[in-house]
Amino acid sequence: MAGRREKYGQSIRGSRIAGAIAIGVFLGCVFAFLYPHGFFSPDPRPQSRPLSKSNLQVDSSNCESTERINMMKSENRKLSEKNAELQKQVRELNQKLQVAEQGNGRTKEQLVVSSQPQKAGPFGTVKSLRTNPPVVPDESVNPRLAKLLAEIAVGKEVIVALANSNVKSMLEVWFTSIKKVGIPNYLVVALDDAIVEFCKENEVPVYKRDPDENVDFIGKSGGNHAVSGLKFRILREFLQLGYSVLLSDVDIVYLQNPFDHLYRDSDVESMSDGHNNMTAYGYNDVFDEPSMGWARYAHTMRIWVYNSGFFYIRPTIPSIELLDRVADRLTKQPNSWDQAVFNEELAFPSHPGYVGLYASRRTMDIYLFMNSKVLFKTVRKDANLKKLKPVIVHVNYHPDKFPRMKAVVEYYVYGKQDALDAFPDGSV
Repeated sequence: MAGRREKYGQSIRGSRIAGAIAIGVFLGCVFAFLYPHGFFSPDPRPQSRPLSKSNLQVDSSNCESTERINMMKSENRKLSEKNAELQKQVRELNQKLQVAEQGNGRTKEQLVVSSQPQKAGPFGTVKSLRTNPPVVPDESVNPRLAKLLAEIAVGKEVIVALANSNVKSMLEVWFTSIKKVGIPNYLVVALDDAIVEFCKENEVPVYKRDPDENVDFIGKSGGNHAVSGLKFRILREFLQLGYSVLLSDVDIVYLQNPFDHLYRDSDVESMSDGHNNMTAYGYNDVFDEPSMGWARYAHTMRIWVYNSGFFYIRPTIPSIELLDRVADRLTKQPNSWDQAVFNEELAFPSHPGYVGLYASRRTMDIYLFMNSKVLFKTVRKDANLKKLKPVIVHVNYHPDKFPRMKAVVEYYVYGKQDALDAFPDGSV
């Protein structure tokens, strides 16, 4: 009996142990399912969470946008460089075409067609264009000069004078008067080394061109007329660089800043050799030929020439063409006077066998931009005109230039009333 009880007790304990084991295994499976990384371990999902599809699209889109912007910038730079190169080629081809056409003596008719047709306004209100557009500056023509002009010029304008040692005394009066007026934008183009040193000693802006055998020979040893002819060739680079130039001979005294008195409405604005309103600004001159009977009187239009020693020239195609034409003629006709050639090219109209220069021009006020004939023959003898203060006085009509220049300074700058009296009207 006792043996059966023991067996029964052992059987109950074995069943309880088996049940406990089964329950433990079941709970272990449940916890393993609910907490695969352990009951006390932190959830690692935030650290290892895979990127969503939307995040991948945003990041990919940003990368593509940046790459596309950089690509577009690069293409834009390449197109700009290509465009600049093409524009340069077009300018060069146009210049070659003009030279070829002029060389053949059969320049085609030049027609200026506005890209935007304009409607004419009421009577009396219509005004034509006065000036041509400026050229595109090309610093590759002369980088050294371009750098110098960028430092000196004011508003892309500069006074330029050519000088060699033959005019040293007049040059000193010239730049001294400019300094006294307070004009900052002026430059001496030195034609020999002595003038370079002279200008540096006196703190005068100076520029010497690169060696050129033909130009240097004339520049160092030539007289006034020979040197005067060089300026048309030298000025070309200034215009190509995009600068307006007030070309000045050295036999000029400055009394006011000329840039305050320019109109800038023409390709060329020049002082006149005329001595009164008629001769300077033009008049109707009647030519009488009695043998023609009833038609004996023929009306002509006359104007005295522009002075090629003082003129303002804008950087336009007609202006550059003018310089080229004059320089070319002076080379082929060495005995020609540069002032005569300058005026012929400006004034002669197109006619059979010849194509005139399509350039606008203006005559300066003869009492502001005064030649020495006006001063010594008229102004100094007129009480009212003597009260006027000119902008410049150009001693162009008289060979005794230096003493007359000093007299002009004495009269207008220092107020010496009899400073001009000792000189005759004309040359002795």
